[in-house]
Amino acid sequence: MEKSSKIFVAGHTGLVGSAIVRKLREKGYSNIVTRTHAELELLDYKAVVEFFNTEKPEYVFLAAARVGGIMANNTYRAQFIYENLQIQNNVIHASYLSQVKKLLFLGSSCIYPRESPQPIKEEYLLTSPLEYTNEPYAIAKIAGIKMCESYNLQYGTNFISVMPTNLYGPNDNYDLANSHVLPAIIRKMHLAKCIERNDWHAIRNDLNSLPIEGVNGEALDDEVIAVLTKYGIEKKSTKGDVTVTVTLWGSGKPLREFLHSSDMADACVFIMEKVNFSDLLSGMPQVRNTHINIGIGEDISIADLAQMVKEVVGFNGEILWDRTKPDGTYRKLLDVTKLHMLGWSHSTELASGIRALYQDYLKRNS
Repeated sequence: MEKSSKIFVAGHTGLVGSAIVRKLREKGYSNIVTRTHAELELLDYKAVVEFFNTEKPEYVFLAAARVGGIMANNTYRAQFIYENLQIQNNVIHASYLSQVKKLLFLGSSCIYPRESPQPIKEEYLLTSPLEYTNEPYAIAKIAGIKMCESYNLQYGTNFISVMPTNLYGPNDNYDLANSHVLPAIIRKMHLAKCIERNDWHAIRNDLNSLPIEGVNGEALDDEVIAVLTKYGIEKKSTKGDVTVTVTLWGSGKPLREFLHSSDMADACVFIMEKVNFSDLLSGMPQVRNTHINIGIGEDISIADLAQMVKEVVGFNGEILWDRTKPDGTYRKLLDVTKLHMLGWSHSTELASGIRALYQDYLKRNS
């Protein structure tokens, strides 16, 4: 890419897309095209084609997607498969029609089978059944990988797929009904700390910034307490002793890998600058699994993650686990050998990343 190349970042307001835009600007790219959902409906094929015909981007980062945690994936199964298929079909096909030089499609580590050997190599894709709770989303993302490979083979395009591990960073989603595990834990423990300190001003600021099920900072005390209790944040009194507890889903035993969004963006820009589809074909008897894992190659249990967040936030209460709720896949550690061989590795460690994320969260709610 040239510094003046026209680059379209689809999904620029989200965690992934905003990080890519920041990284591009940091590296001196000056011709970045973005559109909000109101300006361009990516589910609308005609609108997407018209946009490409008018703007004629040379490079495309496809970061737009319907995303969420276990609860959202399991609840909105039809939306997750339909909307993700529709978005990526429209953008990938329009990129082909308008002769985009290179496209980077972003998937997710949930594409891999539930019982994959660990760490997960790219070649393990489609070798056994997926995790049930996010199967529709995973199938959509697998379709995106295969679409990119197929267009490259039939039409000679240069479309590359990357599969980031669990991400966190600025612009994360803290909606307790739809967020991923790390931002959900941060928000729950922040609100629990506020309850410990009887800081209702901070609680109401938080709810005004992001209401929970329509309950904002103007709600009655009883309404606030009820919705916080529903999401596992409550004050308990036992024989005169008062304890604030945070209840999290599952057992806490599953292991997860976490990558800061700035590192993810750096990897994506690195790949767009230096890697072509042809570079990924060496020694392949058949063209498949050309996607690239993006991660750090280390994982942590959800219980240890929760303890780390607890210490960063300064919550002094008790963490409880609701074992009636699903754990999801036990372990999803990515093998990042391919990425390291291409010349990239991460720079942000988890503890420092969580500290920075919590400070970012506090600024958003101050």
